[in-house]
Amino acid sequence: MAKYGKEEVLKFHQGGKVALTLPKPLKTADDLCLAYTPGVAHAVKEIAANPSSVFDITAKSNLVAVVSDGTAILGLGDLGASASIPVMEGKAVLFKAFGDVDAWPMPVNHCRKDGKNEGKTDPQRVIDAVMADAPMHGGINLEDTAAPARFETDDTLDAALDIPVFHDDQWGTAVISLSGVMNYAKLAGKKLEDLKIVMNGAGAAGIRICEMCKAAGVKNVTMCDSKGVISTDRTDLNAFKTKHAVTTTAKTLKEAIVGADVFIGVSAANVLDGEDVKKMGEFPAIFAMANPDPEIHPEVVAKALEGKRYIMVTGRSDYPNQINNVLGFPYLFRGALDVRATTINKEMKVAAAHALAKLAQEPITDEVQALFPNEKLVFGDSYIIPKPFDKRLFVEVSYAVAEAAVKTGVARKAVDLAQYRKELEARNAAR
Repeated sequence: MAKYGKEEVLKFHQGGKVALTLPKPLKTADDLCLAYTPGVAHAVKEIAANPSSVFDITAKSNLVAVVSDGTAILGLGDLGASASIPVMEGKAVLFKAFGDVDAWPMPVNHCRKDGKNEGKTDPQRVIDAVMADAPMHGGINLEDTAAPARFETDDTLDAALDIPVFHDDQWGTAVISLSGVMNYAKLAGKKLEDLKIVMNGAGAAGIRICEMCKAAGVKNVTMCDSKGVISTDRTDLNAFKTKHAVTTTAKTLKEAIVGADVFIGVSAANVLDGEDVKKMGEFPAIFAMANPDPEIHPEVVAKALEGKRYIMVTGRSDYPNQINNVLGFPYLFRGALDVRATTINKEMKVAAAHALAKLAQEPITDEVQALFPNEKLVFGDSYIIPKPFDKRLFVEVSYAVAEAAVKTGVARKAVDLAQYRKELEARNAAR
C-alpha cells in the first residue's frame, strides 16, 4: 500500500464504486407506463404463471450477489459486514469490467452465533439471509467468511439453490492454482498423476485446492497444517482434513517436502527456507501464496536454487506468475449464467483451469505485452499463468465453462455451442 496512500484511496472511494445504469429508456409517459404501472402487471403475471420467465424479463439472468459477513476481510480479519463493503464493491467492479456480469454487494449483518455482531459466524444465519434474497439473483458469490463456516455455507447453499453458488476465496484460488500446476506438469514433461505435491495450509483454500488437483487427476498430495502432516495416525482432524489424510512417516512440512515436485502454500509467511527448497525434486515448483508475505520469498528461492531450473508462483502482482482470482470468477459466472447452469460443478472448474493453462501457452498479444514492458511474456518458467488483462480470457474461459455445463447436464438453456462461441467473440470485440 506504500504506493497508494490513505488519502488517495479514500478520495477514489468517495461515493462508492458501483451504481445503477438503466438499460431501458425512461423519457416519456409511455416509457413510465411500460416500466411501472400499469404495464408492469403483465410481467408480474407472466412470472407467476411461468416461473422460468424470470430469467427473461428481469435482470436475474445477469445479476450476481457478492455476499460477505465481514469475518475474514482480505488479510485484515474480522471487521464486520459494513467494513466489507469496499471489498464487495471492488469485486462487483471486477465482475463487470472483466466478465460483463452485473454484480451487487450484499453484506449480511447479525450472522454471528450470538445473533449480534460478535463471535464466530453462525452458518445457518448466513444461509438463511442468502436464501431469502436469492430470487433476485442468477448467481451467488460468497466472500470473506471465516472458516469453518465457509464450508457449510458454500456446500449447503449450492445444494439448496438452483443457481450457481461459488465461494471465491476457496474455489477461485483453487482453479487458478490448478491451471499453474497443469502448466508446470507440461513444462516438466510429467503427467498430473505422477506429481508429488506437498501443501501447507489446510483451511478452506487449501482443502479446495487439494480437491481440485485430485479432480484433475493428481494422486499424490500430502497436506500439512499448523501441527504438521495430516496423516492417518492423527486423532485431531476435522471431517474435511480426514478426507485427505495420508499414510506416511513424515511428521512435519520440512520432512514431507523432501523430493516433492510442487509445494503449494496458503498458510503463513516464511515457513520454508532455502535449505527446504533445495531438498525438493530436480525441477521444483514453489507456489508460495500467503499475502502479503509468502511462505518463502522469491529472492530466497533464487539464491538457494541458483543455476537450477525452477518455477516460482506467488499471490503478489510484483512478481511473475501471480495467482490472481480475477482470472477465474468473472468468466466462471459468465459461462454459467449464459447457459443458466444450476451450479458450478467440479467439471466446470476443471474446464476453466484447462482453458487458463492453454491460453498461457498461446503467443501473447501485443496489447497485453505492452502493459508489462519489464516481463517477457512467453510460455515458460516465468510465465505459466495468463495476465488478467488478456481479453481472450472472456471467450476462452467462459466458453470452456459453458461447454462443461452443457456436457454435464447442469445447463437449463438449450445452447448451440458453436454459435455461443461466436457470440462471445462478438461481445468481446465490442467491449
